[in-house]
Amino acid sequence: MDFLELLKAIILGIVEGITEWLPVSSTGHMILVDEFLKLDVSEEFKKMFEVVIQLGAIMAVVVLYFPKLFPFGKKNNAHPLKPDGFGAYIKCDIWQMWFKVIVACIPAIIIGLTLDDWIDAHLYNPWTVAIALIVFGVAFIVIERWNKGRTPKINSIDELTYKVAFIIGLFQVLAALFPGTSRSGATIVGALLIGVSRVAAAEFTFYLAIPVMFGASLLKLVKFGMDFSGFEMVLLLAAMVTAFIVSVFVIKFLMEYIKKHDFTVFGWYRIVLGILVILYFAIARTQTA
Repeated sequence: MDFLELLKAIILGIVEGITEWLPVSSTGHMILVDEFLKLDVSEEFKKMFEVVIQLGAIMAVVVLYFPKLFPFGKKNNAHPLKPDGFGAYIKCDIWQMWFKVIVACIPAIIIGLTLDDWIDAHLYNPWTVAIALIVFGVAFIVIERWNKGRTPKINSIDELTYKVAFIIGLFQVLAALFPGTSRSGATIVGALLIGVSRVAAAEFTFYLAIPVMFGASLLKLVKFGMDFSGFEMVLLLAAMVTAFIVSVFVIKFLMEYIKKHDFTVFGWYRIVLGILVILYFAIARTQTA
């Protein structure tokens, strides 16, 4: 029985690692997978587990993009604070990037701290997820068709202004409010609408995920109380490690994919998945009625 639960946790880690970075909604997939692979744990632990395993996915971003994320070091410092002394070790361009990330995260932090419990109670359900999947799937298709042939105004994170970063952050709020929207999907859609290139939008989305997911995980851990059994800790760590390994490959794939393709295929995938979620839970409801 313990081995079976461990296998379920690993499968959930694989799902998290794939769907966290592709704009297809990790929440929507987790809800579906949970219908078929229910972990034999308490409801409180499961809710915490589904959020905290994202830390594994986040560590993949930290490892892959560490040179672009760590704001200290004299080597390869193109924009030092000062030419010598301690200032030569401060990378001003990376600090500016982090300030933009913080500005973009402000709306989501406010919503997360004030409405987290209400969202869990009222919006974390298959119907909300399915509608969000379909709506943003349509949005991807429409925006990509509108965007076709247009030249991006912003092609790198360095070119992002604080105003643009904040606007992208407002789109991230949609993912916080409506499970199934997809955090990466919402921010990418918002970025494309205001003229950010796909590559820059995806990379900024990865960076945004770091404080957002660390914060969300910390919030869930505090609410849960850190009262783990030994086996629960094993399940959580197994899922996180799996999510990390899978995320490394998925992030690399996505960044290569969007250099030559748009997000239309993900839009169609979301629509199909949303319809399947509605059909599955509608049939399940009629059978239990």
